[in-house]
Amino acid sequence: MARQAPLVVVHVSLMGPERDYDAEVTFLERRFRIVRVGTSGDAEAAESLAKAWSEQAAAIAVTGVHEAQVLGLYDGDPQLLERIQRAIPTVPVTDGVALRNVLQEWAIRRVQTEMPGFFNNARTVVLGGLNHARSIRILREFTPNMESADPALLDLLERLVSVPLVGKAADLGLWPVRQLPDSVQSLLKAPGPVSRAFARRAARDCDVVVATYDELTGFGLEDLAGKTVVTSAISDEQLAELGSRGVDLVLDATPQPFDVTVEAAALEAMMLATVDRSGRLADDDLLDLIIAAGLEPRLLYPNGPRRKSRFAFVIHPLSQQYFRKVEPLATISKVAPGPVMDVLEKAMAYTPPFTYSHVTGIRSPTGAEAEGWLITVGGTPKELMAHSPEFTYSRLLAAAETARKLGAQVMGLGAFTKVVGDAGVTVAKRAPLPITTGNSYSASGALWAAQDALERLGLVEVDEGGRLRGAAMVVGATGAIGSVCARLLALSSDELWLVSPEAAKLLDLKHDIEREHPRAQVHVAATPDGHLGEMDLVVTATSGAGKRVLDIMAVKPGAVITDVARPLDLSADDVARRPDVLVVQSGEIELPGEVRMRNIGLPEGVAYACLAETVVLALEGRYESFTVGRNIEWPKVKEIYKLGRKHGMKLATISGVGGVFTDDDIAKIRELALVARAGGPARP
Repeated sequence: MARQAPLVVVHVSLMGPERDYDAEVTFLERRFRIVRVGTSGDAEAAESLAKAWSEQAAAIAVTGVHEAQVLGLYDGDPQLLERIQRAIPTVPVTDGVALRNVLQEWAIRRVQTEMPGFFNNARTVVLGGLNHARSIRILREFTPNMESADPALLDLLERLVSVPLVGKAADLGLWPVRQLPDSVQSLLKAPGPVSRAFARRAARDCDVVVATYDELTGFGLEDLAGKTVVTSAISDEQLAELGSRGVDLVLDATPQPFDVTVEAAALEAMMLATVDRSGRLADDDLLDLIIAAGLEPRLLYPNGPRRKSRFAFVIHPLSQQYFRKVEPLATISKVAPGPVMDVLEKAMAYTPPFTYSHVTGIRSPTGAEAEGWLITVGGTPKELMAHSPEFTYSRLLAAAETARKLGAQVMGLGAFTKVVGDAGVTVAKRAPLPITTGNSYSASGALWAAQDALERLGLVEVDEGGRLRGAAMVVGATGAIGSVCARLLALSSDELWLVSPEAAKLLDLKHDIEREHPRAQVHVAATPDGHLGEMDLVVTATSGAGKRVLDIMAVKPGAVITDVARPLDLSADDVARRPDVLVVQSGEIELPGEVRMRNIGLPEGVAYACLAETVVLALEGRYESFTVGRNIEWPKVKEIYKLGRKHGMKLATISGVGGVFTDDDIAKIRELALVARAGGPARP
């Protein structure tokens, strides 16, 4: 029995011949001879080739009109496909738009499903928008940050001419252009200096570039490092070139089932050849054939799997001294008298938010990366507390809008911005991106710092598992932060005292902890003073806002007090009265990677725990309002701690009212504590 002759499918392209092929392949259980012929912008040659091949071709694909215009190879009729279809009505002729639309949408949705939030708020630049209409529409579901450097706006207007109502407007808009010589019109349709400059600027600042490889070449883009390129029909050589430019992910919407690189139009032509000669595929036919052929979009990582997320974090000046870090305020503060600085402080509260620092170089041991922006609102704590919560909300929402434009996928609130009003709840509801206060990581970071302080003081035994062989107390144990701290300490201390005036809640908390941790010895008290002298570790979490929380003079020499309340429970004057006690206000976190960030008053690469929570969420791809409101959830405290360790977060420093504790500071506290315990002068 004679072998069945292969079906012939021809791909005529207005691009060059360097990608031509003539190959036999098997597709949909049929043998095909597929032929690509490039004409380098010669439309007459393309039409002649299509007519010549129509005598033996089962279907013909025609592509490259827009790409040839971008590269300056073609300036003629954009309706070439329609002209060829009219010339050879007996053979299906397609540009692949039906299959291309399905594959483009599927590719984007697949990434967004496999990596939730990947395209959220991504800064996206589109080259050749007419080629990527479906990609643009789908991406708009996930990000409003889209720009187009498409020089073919005139082509779009040409198409609108035939549409009722808008056609006359489009025709009128084109009238001045049609009066120009053909040579000038062709220059307008090609990417000139303005569009090239725009594209280069947009590509430099964006996260995602939507373009074919030819469009990337036509616009002369070079700064693609760290980008995602949404494209189609990428060859191995082109993938290697994009990899050499530092591209992270190439999302190729066109499957490549053969040894030669084919475009969607060629695949659709092959599908048409297997169905009929009507020139179109029904939607059901298209779906059935995609599944039957096993076609899937390709996720290509030319430099290995990686994912970069984006965050923002709101900071603000804690006092007038912070104005010295930003020009021109730094210069003004050197010469301005006190009253002028007071006026300046009030005025700064009304200034729009601005970007203080671009944060780069954060890289998790998992390979995940993050970049972010520190956004400053101008109010000091004094000014923020002097206004209504709505005043601060408006500034935070303005900062959130700045973050959105920068491409951030999650934003954290720092310092007093997270305690004003309802602690982030209202801002999270109104903001265009997820919000977190960072308080979950702040709670675990403070206790992490407390344990480190105990070990560095060396005055109480801590076993190999980090368990304290001594007594610990939580003042304000029934509050949101206090109850979380109590549960954490039940894991790491032999004896635990819970203090709160809320008797019923206190008993309920004691019962819960004993049920979860049978080893824990839990005691309760309404006030702390009767047992302070026995405690090795005291955690204050009352948010007493200036009220007396404990008698610091009754605290055991060499004890560690961790103040996790915001505002702080202990004043600087209280701390100064006990130089033999180590009072911790926070634990700072060392971020993973080679971090580049402007000075925020901490060692290089070190961040406040609330900022670190925002970074952890970005690295994990958890773009959600993780911690908002005043009720901190115990499961989230445990979860963010584990995620932090997963992504390489380390405790960097411990800080008190005077800043970061040095080894000399801790040695001095230890020396004074030992003297006091020996009966010497307890407080020099």
